[in-house]
Amino acid sequence: MRSISWVRHSVARGIATLLLAGCASGAHRSDPQAAVQATAQALGPGVEWWQYRDARGPWRIAVVKVDLTQQAVQLRAVHGRDSLTGRERPSSLAARLNSDALPVRVAINADFFDLRTGRTENNQVTDGEWWVGRMVSDSPFDSYDNVHSQLAVAHDGRASIARYVLDARAWGRGGVIPVLGVNHAPSGTFEGTVLYTPRMGGRTPRDSAVRDSVPPRRVAEIPLRAVGSRGDTIVYVATTAPVTSAGTPIPADGAVLSASGDRVPSLQQWREGDTVRVWLGTQPALRDARPPAQLIGGWPRILEGGVNVATEAPSREGTISRNAEARHPRSAVGLSRDGRTMWLLAVDGRSDSSVGMTLVELADAMRALGAWDALNFDGGGSTSLVIDGRLVNSPSDPTGERAVGNALLVLQRR
Repeated sequence: MRSISWVRHSVARGIATLLLAGCASGAHRSDPQAAVQATAQALGPGVEWWQYRDARGPWRIAVVKVDLTQQAVQLRAVHGRDSLTGRERPSSLAARLNSDALPVRVAINADFFDLRTGRTENNQVTDGEWWVGRMVSDSPFDSYDNVHSQLAVAHDGRASIARYVLDARAWGRGGVIPVLGVNHAPSGTFEGTVLYTPRMGGRTPRDSAVRDSVPPRRVAEIPLRAVGSRGDTIVYVATTAPVTSAGTPIPADGAVLSASGDRVPSLQQWREGDTVRVWLGTQPALRDARPPAQLIGGWPRILEGGVNVATEAPSREGTISRNAEARHPRSAVGLSRDGRTMWLLAVDGRSDSSVGMTLVELADAMRALGAWDALNFDGGGSTSLVIDGRLVNSPSDPTGERAVGNALLVLQRR
């Protein structure tokens, strides 16, 4: 597939005009209308968007460009209904979280999710708080278990894409315990340690895999109350001695550390009143060596170092052909080489006016915009792009905009 080249022209008042030229995969005709002109509209300092149609797909595409060096710009990963099991339309999310001081300029659907429960498949960090931390993506569609690529935003605003896994540990009496999950316990593991926060709900889950194992796998849980922080380390105090069953109430001002299998003896050394320190980060670490400010998932990475890697997605991230190689509505995020410019792209599909893209076509479209790295978000009926509270694309579901698991917001301080 040959790249699409963009020629950018300056016009009065800084409004950019973009001319799409060249030939794209799937173009079966030479059409004089194939060159499509679109005018970018400024939403505020550092944020602009435009729409265009390309007869060669045919495609109907909307693009947002964000300058992440602008101090007024803020990215935020948000979950539907502020709940791990909630689903909400991106337009509703944008309206609910909009404020006069910090307007929501853009909202786009993000991670893949369970249609029944709304739980997303990958990690999520919002404003530095870990909502979900995993070692392996929780997807029923992977051709093999692996870690999906995700978008991370550092505290300085710089963004990056990598296959991030939870890198966490807890320090208490007797030494260090690795933490292998936040609000998520992988099923069928021999041993493990999970931190449950109030985002999980009122109690820790009663793990049937632990209860029904033969012989029954041991469990120990200890409630913790947060008392402060030291840098990026959360400091807790144990409110009781460890209990030997699941279903422990989660303190509203703290968490519960739950151990199973051979991790239980380490946790059982702890006592009421003990100080416990917990650090939650990622592997690989971000450039500033701090935990991310925002982290949100997708599947798979489609650009790496300026190279279209979509054809490698089946072996890299276990994508399946009916997703990767078929044309569908698509949502995606792209980053410049320095991680300081971001593009959000929504392609309509499943209609005569816009057929959708394969992942290879999507990667080439992102590269044409100037992206160096790019990640595919959930697509199909989930693809939704909201600008200043208005849905600007045409979702393919017969009922219109779909309620999704989470979304990425672009906010802008006034």
